[in-house]
Amino acid sequence: MAITGDDVSLDQIVPVSRDFTLEEVSPGGELYVLGSDVTVQLDTAELNLIFHLPFGSHTRMFLQEVARACPGFDPATPDPEFQWLSRYRCTQQEPPLPCWNSASGIRIGGGGSHFDDLRPNGKGLLVDQSSRGQDKPENLLTRQTKSKSEITDMVRSSTITVSDKAHILTMQKFGLRDTIVKSRLVQKEEDYTYIQNFRFFVGTYNVNGQSPKECLQPWLSHGIQAPDVYCVGFQELDLSKEAFFFHDTPKEEEWFKAVSESLHPDAKYAKVKLIRLVGIMLLLYVKEEHAAHISEVGAETVGTGIMGRMGNKGGVAIRFQFHNTSICVVNSHLAAHTEEYERRNQDYKDICSRMQFCQVDPSLPPLTISKHDVILWLGDLNYRIEELDVEKVKKLIEEKDFQTLYAYDQLKTQVAAKAVFEGFTEGELTFQPTYKYDTGSDEWDTSEKCRAPAWCDRILWKGKNITQLSYQSHMALKTSDHKPVSSVFDIGVRVVKEELYRKTLEEIVRSLDKMENANIPSVSLSKREFHFQNVKYMQLRVESFTIHNGQVPCQFEFINKPDEESYCKQWLNANPSKGFLLPDAAMDIELQVFVNKTTATKLSSGEDKIEDILVLHLDRGKDYFLSVSGNYLPSCFGTPIHTLCYMRDPVSDLSLETVRELTLMPLGIEDDGSHLEKPMKIPKELWIMVDYLYRNAVQQEDLFQQPGLRLEFEHIRDCLDTGMIDTLSNSPTSNHSVAEALLLFLESLPEPVICYSAYHNCLECSGNYTASKQVISTLPTFHKNVFHYLMEFLQELLKNSAKNHLDENILASIFGSLLLRNPAGHQKLEMVEKKKAQEFIHQFLCNSP
Repeated sequence: MAITGDDVSLDQIVPVSRDFTLEEVSPGGELYVLGSDVTVQLDTAELNLIFHLPFGSHTRMFLQEVARACPGFDPATPDPEFQWLSRYRCTQQEPPLPCWNSASGIRIGGGGSHFDDLRPNGKGLLVDQSSRGQDKPENLLTRQTKSKSEITDMVRSSTITVSDKAHILTMQKFGLRDTIVKSRLVQKEEDYTYIQNFRFFVGTYNVNGQSPKECLQPWLSHGIQAPDVYCVGFQELDLSKEAFFFHDTPKEEEWFKAVSESLHPDAKYAKVKLIRLVGIMLLLYVKEEHAAHISEVGAETVGTGIMGRMGNKGGVAIRFQFHNTSICVVNSHLAAHTEEYERRNQDYKDICSRMQFCQVDPSLPPLTISKHDVILWLGDLNYRIEELDVEKVKKLIEEKDFQTLYAYDQLKTQVAAKAVFEGFTEGELTFQPTYKYDTGSDEWDTSEKCRAPAWCDRILWKGKNITQLSYQSHMALKTSDHKPVSSVFDIGVRVVKEELYRKTLEEIVRSLDKMENANIPSVSLSKREFHFQNVKYMQLRVESFTIHNGQVPCQFEFINKPDEESYCKQWLNANPSKGFLLPDAAMDIELQVFVNKTTATKLSSGEDKIEDILVLHLDRGKDYFLSVSGNYLPSCFGTPIHTLCYMRDPVSDLSLETVRELTLMPLGIEDDGSHLEKPMKIPKELWIMVDYLYRNAVQQEDLFQQPGLRLEFEHIRDCLDTGMIDTLSNSPTSNHSVAEALLLFLESLPEPVICYSAYHNCLECSGNYTASKQVISTLPTFHKNVFHYLMEFLQELLKNSAKNHLDENILASIFGSLLLRNPAGHQKLEMVEKKKAQEFIHQFLCNSP
């Protein structure tokens, strides 16, 4: 038997799927594995089964395009555009740059189954995709019931998942008639369904990077009836740097096996899906008899770590249709530290806005978390207890006065302020805080930091017909410094009455037959001209309008203009860009403008403008034209290094014509001496950020590994663009925000610090320090200055590694993908190539200039 596994390289850290089609056995009986990404191929020549397994998939270094969306698993598939739009995140003289006995001559311190093939056609209706071409409304009459043997075949023949975007984009489009039928079936759902309760187990466990050391049955199955559905989430599955940067970890298989062996022994369970983002993992199981009623399985991830991308913090989610009810399960790990509640709030909002699931019908916009009937949210939310000292907290716990203690809980405070989890419910906390314990015991933290106990690990829900039966921690498990938490729910799910469903469908089809072709659809738009004034770098701007439909159902979509590859320019997005309206219905559409590193340079140079025309097309109807205009305020972000060196004044003080002229200036112009003003050795904006960090953050713990706040990034950007250094120095700006701004600045450079032309030479001589120095010596002067300046700064950080916990490997990994970028852009990279880039930077961190 031959087994092959291909590495997959993506633009951001994405989950590695480990969904095997092989049957596994647990103490409770058979464990089926559903929702597989495994392709089984029969080699008739040698009579071998060849399994193509997507395990071992490596991910690109996280420090790539901040504003790019996660592409599908097929590297040849174009990236879906604009899904990043919900993720956003005193004039000074030239700084003193005296010689500091260094290579750059610049001083740092400035002086101070068919399972997934079975798609619902109509809400929750299972239809075999093989008949998609004949998928007419009349065919919706046939509903399917599956025997055990058929379910087994369904499990084994699974080849794709709903979250496989490449597959979805190639699927045949649904017809307008089908869309109308499905929409009306949803409207009339109560006419042909009834509510039936199913038992859900929801569990969360931060395992602190440990491997399983004890049986999980006390958490997963003791003292409860066999659940119909298991939703099991983990955080900090692996804390190693390899998992942090390259995503692979053996811990995934270890914990998957531990969970599978601890499910309730009175039932047989099918694994529906596993999704993981670095250390955040979510598992979904259902009883075998429910497998035929699970459909539309999708899974996505959102990283909210440094630069809004790193997967050490963030969320993973699985969505699915259970009978006729849509359910979304989210597992999140939010920002740490007591004082960082605003960053936790930001992480929650990022996950909500950026988590999007492609629908089976590609003509429909992606689903967000909020578009589900039932939402179950679990995880290490990291909200702490504030305003009480450690001893007072422990005293209230000893007295079991949890109600008094809960009054000081940050999550309670933030929910009350409607800052997070609006509309969600949490059960009463009748158990003691689940963090922080000495590993292997029930004793509170006795380390030097002596962290105060807190209810970090939580479970919340949103939706109708949900009853919480239990909410508890499990003190018996001592593997981690957290205790696992579980909640059991009875959730009312809409189940179809076959006869009533058939009758309702027939009525809809008859009504549609009468109306079809009677009229041409038409709509009215509340607004057709949109102006975006003073657009700034990485600052989302939104204008909205409303589509009012007439008397005929219509399907709309923004379409490409002749000879253009997209319906709009890269800095623009319409949300949703397509949709369906019933008669007399209305829908709000947002036009979103977001300038990132991909588009900033051309806007600054005048090669592009904030101007576009959108064409809104109605199926079987006419086209409507929308005008978009505005202006972009040039920024140091997205501006070439040599251009910034010639900008002695802040970019906001220069005329647009001067900015355009300098931006278009060729890279080699630095050597001809033709400019009147002498250029600076390095960009002043780079010096400002490095100088700030040198003076304030060389001992900052987790520098370059923890994200900043968006509002602070915008403040830093404005200070750099206006030259108001004093404002930056005197404001309470987080060191992490300045560090993140530095990374974003380096990433935004259209030509990286190590020029594209030198990329392959650098890889070839990695490991040979002498040859590597020779390659750097050939860089253009300004680029060479910046490289040496940054290396000297990073070496200063390493002198303080006992405090900031940085080492050469961490910094080489972070800065390697920023300073040394593949000229092929987002092309798939081999892991050996990534490691060579890291090794190249590593040499300069370990050797004196």
